[in-house]
Amino acid sequence: MLLATINSGTLIIALPNLERALHTSILSLVWVILAYMIASTVLVLTAGRLSDLFGRKRAYVAGFIAFALTSLGAGFAADAGQLILWRIAQGVGSAFIFANAAALVTDAFPREELGLALGTNTMVAAVGLVLGPVLGGALVSIAWPWVFWFNVPVALAGAVWGGLILRELAKPDSVRGFDLLGTATFVLGLTGLVFAVSRGGLSGWDDPLVIGGLIVAAVLLPLFVVIEHRGRAPMLDLTIFRDRLFSAATAAAFINGLSRFALMFVFVFYFQGAQGDDPITAGIKLTPLALGMLISSPVAGRWADRHGSRTLAALGMLVSAIGLGAMTTLEVHTPYWQSTLWLLIVGVGSGMFNSPNTAAMMGTVPAQRRGIAAGARMMLQNTGAVISIAFVLAIVTSAVPKTVLLAVFSGLSHGLTSARLAPFIANMHTALWVLAIVSLVGAAVSLMRPSHSSARADARPVAEAEGAAA
Repeated sequence: MLLATINSGTLIIALPNLERALHTSILSLVWVILAYMIASTVLVLTAGRLSDLFGRKRAYVAGFIAFALTSLGAGFAADAGQLILWRIAQGVGSAFIFANAAALVTDAFPREELGLALGTNTMVAAVGLVLGPVLGGALVSIAWPWVFWFNVPVALAGAVWGGLILRELAKPDSVRGFDLLGTATFVLGLTGLVFAVSRGGLSGWDDPLVIGGLIVAAVLLPLFVVIEHRGRAPMLDLTIFRDRLFSAATAAAFINGLSRFALMFVFVFYFQGAQGDDPITAGIKLTPLALGMLISSPVAGRWADRHGSRTLAALGMLVSAIGLGAMTTLEVHTPYWQSTLWLLIVGVGSGMFNSPNTAAMMGTVPAQRRGIAAGARMMLQNTGAVISIAFVLAIVTSAVPKTVLLAVFSGLSHGLTSARLAPFIANMHTALWVLAIVSLVGAAVSLMRPSHSSARADARPVAEAEGAAA
């Protein structure tokens, strides 16, 4: 978690410098982020299934090694095209890390301590979010490749530590076999969807590639569901969605990705572009978001262990919606204390939601299905994040003069007046209102899950079935 969140924060804060150093376009700049997310999103289910079959520890350690090697290569990229290819390869390694992280924690802790354990995991993620932007600002002041190279020793340390410390606590899935047809259908269908959505938000919805991607998704994703229903050893065991707690928590995770992920993206360009801050200052200004998560995550996890996730997850979404709505008061020369307060509120809400929601999801599935359950969670959350960036960017860039956009996205807007920046600020407010409304929808979806008592009752047959199987 520390590696993942530090990596995300350092890269986002470095985007304006990357744009200048690689002499690239705004579209290519966004694809440096999206290419990684698309690769990890479409492969995380496959990684989860392979982990359930062959062991989580082995897949987890292999993911760290792959992440280290691809981070090294990314730092040597000569242009945006090469960097995007390395980011795709980096996403493959991260898929094996993300597909196993929550599953390994769930294997290691009893159900009554799972919320606290995952809350601690989220707290470490918040530490990474605090360090990432500040570290990114420092690294990019040396040279942009260090934004990627710093991952190498961290990832190798993770691989060594995991190899020495972790044990295989879950038995491999007794249903052997790998669903090649389902995997191929899913990978192609979801790739078509996320490619079309991300490109459509940037290049227009009448683009032939966008239309083609949507057609591929419309044909292959329903076909994937049919294949999985009939398969003997499906990649995605659709029976896990019969549990109302799991399905509602999964839907809420998707909406969380949709409402949250674009926020740091927006504020990097607000601080560096509109307000003219240097990367280190912008990184420091982003830390309240992570500090809010750091404060609320372990407390929320412990509370959820005792009282359930439904109320707390919904309240977290509601708190975040309030913070997002309040951010629409920000202008070019707004004092820093205001953005600090609103970012802190959104961070607290995010911490209140994440650990209880993840604990609720992972606690309902049998041990041999946790890899695929964690993969499903990450797939939907990352899909929401990709859509979030694409649509928010489409909103922010609409009707803004090209010269202003170039100045904002390259962090060189010192010569622009408040009047010239006004269209960008207005569009930023519109995007924040959209994110706030989506967060409110997430609160409503979170309330659809069963109460704490019924959730425990629902989980009892699963536990009894596992005991009988053992």
